[in-house]
Amino acid sequence: QGFAKTSTREIALAAGTNVAAISYYFNDKAGLYRAAFVKPAPNAQDEIAEFTAVGASLRESLRMFYAQLLAPLKQGDLARLCMRLWFREMLEPTGLWHEEIDNGIRPAHAGLVLVLGRHLGVKEPGDDVARLAFSVVGLALQLMVARDVIDKIGPQLLATEDAIDTWMARLVDYAEAIVEAEKKRLAAPPTSKTSKTSKPVKRKTSP
Repeated sequence: QGFAKTSTREIALAAGTNVAAISYYFNDKAGLYRAAFVKPAPNAQDEIAEFTAVGASLRESLRMFYAQLLAPLKQGDLARLCMRLWFREMLEPTGLWHEEIDNGIRPAHAGLVLVLGRHLGVKEPGDDVARLAFSVVGLALQLMVARDVIDKIGPQLLATEDAIDTWMARLVDYAEAIVEAEKKRLAAPPTSKTSKTSKPVKRKTSP
């Protein structure tokens, strides 16, 4: 029903607890909502420090990054519920989504850009590396955003922890291939462009 249309009494009834427990533990409905919104997320700084470690190979960094991002998939319906909560927050914003971007998503993106730039040999990563980072993340986000579609078409692909681990390993392979393709593109000599277009040569016709 969304944040505005849901009463604390309805929440307490669904949770099987006394409505006074909400004010006791969370002060009010907004406090409960904030707790539900941020609780599944681990400490962002600790996770960023892990996958951005200087001595790690690209494959190791990608493996840690995907393991962190997709950890909720191994916790039953948690990932599905989180995505629904996030989508609802995007449609009916309370301000928490922007906080999540600033405090969690933006730092993680900057960390991934740092890792990719390091392995591409780019001293000052620009838009190309930022695009690459979003593409690497996009490979994993599909598993969460399109979970319902995957469950309909190929439910076995995410049915068990082993299946999830297999997909994570493939994501590392796919991401490595994308990074390698970008590395080759950056190393390729620039294509020459003529500044002037050649004019057609007029041929004399015999009288």
